[in-house]
Amino acid sequence: MSHKVDITNESTGARLLTARWCASFACRLRGLTFRSSLPQGEGLVLVESDGSRLASSIHMFAVFMPLGVLWLDAERVVVDRIVAMPWRVYWPIRAARYIVEGTPALLQSAAVGDQLSFYEID
Repeated sequence: MSHKVDITNESTGARLLTARWCASFACRLRGLTFRSSLPQGEGLVLVESDGSRLASSIHMFAVFMPLGVLWLDAERVVVDRIVAMPWRVYWPIRAARYIVEGTPALLQSAAVGDQLSFYEID
């Protein structure tokens, strides 16, 4: 069962987006597959059990839009970021535990080294 979180950049004070929390294998595998659009301010957080480059790789197979992607380590510090294009595979330059996916505009609000926070929404 997934829930929603608000994501805030603690380094700048900016609210980034509201995201669905995906910690199960099925939810992470599905991700945003078969989606052709994503409303501004909405996204997904893929949660890995531990931090690694391989485990935090993402696929863009059957994702029909570019995504802004942030990789965060276990302390929720941004370790990598990219605009991910459809039909490709990506992995971070450093180990990551959380992957935040949103529209490409997400990258305007977070830089490598920024500290993010997740706040659960009821």
